[in-house]
Amino acid sequence: MKLYSRRQVFAAITIAVVATAVAASVLVLAITRNSEAHRSSLSASAVPASSQSEPSPASAQQQSSSTGNLAIPAAIQPAGQTYSAEELENIGIYEKYNESVVNITTEVLSINWFLEPVPQSGGSGSGSIIDARGYVLTNHHVVENAYKLYVNLADGSRYEAALVGADPENDLAVIKFDPAPGTRLVPIPFGTAKNLKVGQKVLAIGNPFGLERTLTAGIVSGLGRPIQKDDKTILQNMIQTDASINPGNSGGPLFNTRGEMIGINTMIYSPSGGSVGIGFAVPVDTAVRIVPQLIKDGKVRRGWIEMQAIQLFPDLVEYLQKSGRGSPVNQGLLISTVTQGGNAERAGLRGGSTAVRYGSTIFYIGGDILVSIEGKPVTSVAQLYAALEDTMPGQNVTVEFYRGNARMKTNVTLVERKR
Repeated sequence: MKLYSRRQVFAAITIAVVATAVAASVLVLAITRNSEAHRSSLSASAVPASSQSEPSPASAQQQSSSTGNLAIPAAIQPAGQTYSAEELENIGIYEKYNESVVNITTEVLSINWFLEPVPQSGGSGSGSIIDARGYVLTNHHVVENAYKLYVNLADGSRYEAALVGADPENDLAVIKFDPAPGTRLVPIPFGTAKNLKVGQKVLAIGNPFGLERTLTAGIVSGLGRPIQKDDKTILQNMIQTDASINPGNSGGPLFNTRGEMIGINTMIYSPSGGSVGIGFAVPVDTAVRIVPQLIKDGKVRRGWIEMQAIQLFPDLVEYLQKSGRGSPVNQGLLISTVTQGGNAERAGLRGGSTAVRYGSTIFYIGGDILVSIEGKPVTSVAQLYAALEDTMPGQNVTVEFYRGNARMKTNVTLVERKR
């Protein structure tokens, strides 16, 4: 057995450590070179040859990492989100005006078992901010019979609102709330529905089923649709759209692709109660015409003919024929009475002279049969209201009627219609 001195042992240990360090350095260098070569190969195979030239500033920015100055090859960078032109259009309109659409909730009064009035939750709908002072345009049926009105903004704030004016015949209403100081309201601009085309793209924002500020898109499916709201009211020139409109969308805006309001979403046709692709909107031109009156007077002043008229129906037509007062037409309005000394009488219109009863209704026959106003056919009471919808008190209108078998014409000065 050979013995070594302490100095020899120390020298041997030192040599071994140095050798190990040198070997480790060589191994690390080899691994690093192999890794760089592999990454270069991966980048070259994944990137088209046309894009391997000098990187553009945009690509250089994409290659930078938020973790520092470490460069990550573009080929393994997650692809950035891109949008089509149509998507950008939708996104732009929504981001600009979704906060201009409010959610309207109501409270109504009901009677409890003790015959006491008790407030309870009413319906809900949508509305469009049309003035930075807090004026909101919505549907009349959204706020009808409301005891209290509340406007809910996009930031979660809630304000009590007051009814400014309503027009049931166009199903429109204006309400107002007082925003807190510093609150910035962005009104939705009015466009026009006069130049709409079937097939044109439209977007709707509203609060269907309480889901606030929902965007739906579709096209104009039809124009000039007359929709009968009740026995006396026909909503004229309605816009038909397949953009999804559901309960809660009522009162919200219908946009064109320029971000202009072209209609006020009002109703749907649905056997099930949900959207089936047939929705209707009041043309914004109607709102442009009546909103100033609603803000000023709280109502719309319309013209009226001072008369009472009965819509012709088969039993009445048959009775007139049997009584020798047969009508040359089967559709029209039989003038039962005219106001004595009124404008209709002064214009030459005549009421009936023979009283008859139909059910519980008593009226007079033998008078003129009105068939048109300003060239618009009038064959029902609803059409009478529709023909006079755009008129004002004091305005002269041309009325056509039958007296016996003779078709006649006269001009009538309208009075203000009483509610």
